[in-house]
Amino acid sequence: FAITVQCVPGIDPERIAHYFSTAMASLTEALEKHPELPMSDLAILPNAERDQLLVAFNSTTQEYPSELLLHQLFEEQAARQPDATAVVFEDQHLSYGELNRRANRLAHRLIAQGVVPDARVAICVERSLDMIVGLLAILKAGGAYVPLDPAYPRDRLDYMLRDCAPSILLTHRAFAQFMPMEAPMPVVLFDAAQMGDDIHGELNLSVAALCPRHLAYVIYTSGSTGMPKGVMIEHANACNLIVWAMRHFSPEQSASTLFATSINFDLAVYEMFLPLSSGSTVTLVKDILAPGVSLASITHINTVPSAAASLLATGRILPSVSGINLAGEPLKAQLVEQLFAGTATRYIANLYGPTETTTYSTWTRFSREGGFRPGIGRPIANTQIYILDPHGQPVPSGVTGEIHIGGAGVARGYLNRPELTAERFVADPFSTTPGARMYKTGDLARWLADGNIEYL
Repeated sequence: FAITVQCVPGIDPERIAHYFSTAMASLTEALEKHPELPMSDLAILPNAERDQLLVAFNSTTQEYPSELLLHQLFEEQAARQPDATAVVFEDQHLSYGELNRRANRLAHRLIAQGVVPDARVAICVERSLDMIVGLLAILKAGGAYVPLDPAYPRDRLDYMLRDCAPSILLTHRAFAQFMPMEAPMPVVLFDAAQMGDDIHGELNLSVAALCPRHLAYVIYTSGSTGMPKGVMIEHANACNLIVWAMRHFSPEQSASTLFATSINFDLAVYEMFLPLSSGSTVTLVKDILAPGVSLASITHINTVPSAAASLLATGRILPSVSGINLAGEPLKAQLVEQLFAGTATRYIANLYGPTETTTYSTWTRFSREGGFRPGIGRPIANTQIYILDPHGQPVPSGVTGEIHIGGAGVARGYLNRPELTAERFVADPFSTTPGARMYKTGDLARWLADGNIEYL
């Protein structure tokens, strides 16, 4: 038989012919040896290109302390520099030592109320020092925090509480009486939890059986495509993210990191735990765009492009800012150019990743000298990116496919949604790790020739 191939302008005909000949060779072999094989399973990529896309572009293996728990990164800094400033909020601040002691006291209280590894602890509190104390205390007690925004509508809070079925609600007295709860649960109040001066209650806890495969947090998605889903992230997932970030963002860069994102969104995990794990200072604010909020000491901003554009327009990005991370929305060249022209920042990073793969999965960084480059960069440490066709086969470089993400950041799944978990978190056929899974993002992209990814 004869086949005529008409190429799209700009596509190398020799490259198309090469794919075609590979496909025909696969077909010939399959007809002889595996006639039952579906046509969609036939390889069209030459072995060298397949290895480049699946192996070379995903060569991200890095050692990290796999037995470490997320809060232990902070505890190491508290032991190393107890008098250093850990958190600043308005006119208040806490040293590493005092923050650690407060979190330990609260953690003992949570354990006394029955918190055990993997237990979910709902936290509903306004942005304050107590919020930082509470998140650390839940982790120290072995629980997984479930953030609830007190400003959310009552029906959404009711849904999240009913769905996550927390073992405890941690809140302030002002919110406890207004929380919609169909079933009673123990309530721990910050007001009472800070009482007491037992020195033994201030020591770091050692929770029996707590390991990196236990949950660190459950964050609910926005629900824009249906009902909100609780994404279950383990300590191992979050530790890989933070250790990667510590290697690429120095303590000098993160010296005073702006913590402006709601803890209901996963950018907050980076904003809180990177500085606390690096010995830097978390500068907590209620509203990044509110008049009168001082950003005078900020060195590191991690936010979405639209918020960065607003900060730029109002002159809020001061010369102390050395680096800006942008994520959560497509990044345009114009904004990068405006930020370099209108601020003293030395670099801008573009980061991509869904909540289901622990905040960030790919990244690229722009310098003043190099300027903007299109794309979302390359996978972070211990992360694999696969761009696949509808049959789960890797597409050639330059061809559109769906982003699938494998590696250390892949979440446990969706809370109470086994069918959806099975649909979106699927077996990773390209990994040599037994039981490895990858997450189907639904996002479209293509590989560029240099190994960067163009988000479509």
